[in-house]
Amino acid sequence: MISLESEVLERHLPLFHGKSIILAGGIKDQFPQKLAPYCQSIQVWSGYFDYARTQSAVNFSIEFQGKADLIVYYWTKNKHEVQFQLMQIFANAAEEQEILIIGENRCGVRSAEKMFSPFGDIAKIDSARRCGLYHFSLKKRPLFSLNAFWKTYQHPQLQGLTIHSLPGVFSANELDVGTALLLSTLNHPIKGKVLDLGCGAGIIGSLIKKTNPQSTVIMTDINAMALESARKTLSENQLEGEVFASDVFSNIEGKFDLIISNPPFHDGIDTAYQAVETLISQAKWYLNQGGELRIVANAFLPYPDLLQQYFGKFEILAQTSKFKVYSVKN
Repeated sequence: MISLESEVLERHLPLFHGKSIILAGGIKDQFPQKLAPYCQSIQVWSGYFDYARTQSAVNFSIEFQGKADLIVYYWTKNKHEVQFQLMQIFANAAEEQEILIIGENRCGVRSAEKMFSPFGDIAKIDSARRCGLYHFSLKKRPLFSLNAFWKTYQHPQLQGLTIHSLPGVFSANELDVGTALLLSTLNHPIKGKVLDLGCGAGIIGSLIKKTNPQSTVIMTDINAMALESARKTLSENQLEGEVFASDVFSNIEGKFDLIISNPPFHDGIDTAYQAVETLISQAKWYLNQGGELRIVANAFLPYPDLLQQYFGKFEILAQTSKFKVYSVKN
């Protein structure tokens, strides 16, 4: 299966013939394998571990220095993430670099012309499958500095923590209301080993470590920008914790006394429950006896049924009209 974006690119295979290619951005399909027979070489750069771990030879990182005749960028749903990645690509490329930008219209790809015309010649060359395909030729390389993209914020509920985040990370600019409700339930000492799954900028795990110094905190995410943000949030607040990539439990070893999460339920701009279903259905295998899974979720999501199915019973620790905090014990 290939995505709608790749279906549009497939209409333009002559553009790829005999060239070295970089595929970057929100690519999430098997198009590199389909493209390989037509190209001299292919490199893939992705900031998403759920994709990178299932493909061969994907560069999983927040920065990438590859060179190629043609760069293909898959537009993501987050405009700030797009700017971060494309500014980096432009800054690292030679003048006259040829770049194709492909994305779904509903994700905002129509803004590509306005955003990037200051740096070169850009024009739409195809419109199909509810997507737009743009050809870009670089004329003016921008300066790129990773440090310029860092954002910081504080919040009374975070007890003096300063959160550090990069573009595209969940809750990047302010404490989101779901996480705030989850944090409000952390009113008892937490001991032992804690897994903050889908850690984002590291808010939950960092606050647990700050208020429970004897705990061992591990934070995971699929987003490379989130992982870098969580590491910086820990280090800048003089806290210790382990941070690494994992697609739910794909790279998790051992058992925990607390698994805590504000889990994602969006894949792009679509609703997707697969990650949360995996989290709930497999959590008991990663919990110590008496260990707890605690998650916050939109009140309308069907998680009570899953919790009932896999744990037999659950408790609601806090709720508002929009969110609920669920707890189950192993």
